[in-house]
Amino acid sequence: MGDWGFLSKLLDKVQSNSTSIGKVWLTVLLIFRIMVLGAGLDKVWGDEQSSMVCNIKTPGCLNACYDHVFPISHMRFWVLQIIFVATPNLVYLGYVLHVIHKENKLRQHLQNQEEKRGVKLPKYTDDKGKIYYKGSLLCCYMLSLIVTILFEAGFIVAQYYLIGLWMPAQLECKVDPCPAVGLHCFTSRPTEKTVFIVFMLVVACVSLALNLGEIFYLMGRRGEHKRRTSAVAEMQKSTPTEIFC
Repeated sequence: MGDWGFLSKLLDKVQSNSTSIGKVWLTVLLIFRIMVLGAGLDKVWGDEQSSMVCNIKTPGCLNACYDHVFPISHMRFWVLQIIFVATPNLVYLGYVLHVIHKENKLRQHLQNQEEKRGVKLPKYTDDKGKIYYKGSLLCCYMLSLIVTILFEAGFIVAQYYLIGLWMPAQLECKVDPCPAVGLHCFTSRPTEKTVFIVFMLVVACVSLALNLGEIFYLMGRRGEHKRRTSAVAEMQKSTPTEIFC
């Protein structure tokens, strides 16, 4: 689990600059993916080939067959998935930290300046460090969500075609250098491995749904803000002007 410590710390910083749905998504990523992957899956998949019982002992036959059935290891596939899914959020974190640093310097400049008329004010943060999702910051956050959704959906489809949705109890293939009769191997603990495969797939689907929900949440909140702004403007226009005698 120590190998994931640096990534976990970065994601904790992302969580402090995310929406409520984003915090839930990061919790799902940290707990149900990184912790499970680091704590349990290594022991489950540590005997992928060593504990198989096969009918053929031809040198290289088992390796060729396993590579044909599973082009990529389950563990390495999920590690790549976590890295790709987390990357857009880390890029967004870098941009947020840049914006916060820039506006903190602007706020210090305003404190040292007596005349503030005509000076640009902080746009995305307040004195308490709260972030407002608007303008380029909102666009960056939405873009990170869209890229995350594409990566998540792509890995779900790739899992179906590359490693399947379950662990077969028996592997059968006829590839070189196996003899013409073919190779038949019985995998180790297929039911237990199937449970983890389904679990990681369900977590990926939940993550995808949370990202989609967050996009609709941000769009709805943005639309509500525009409606309130337009309503206030209409009220100001419709307010009768007082006439003094």
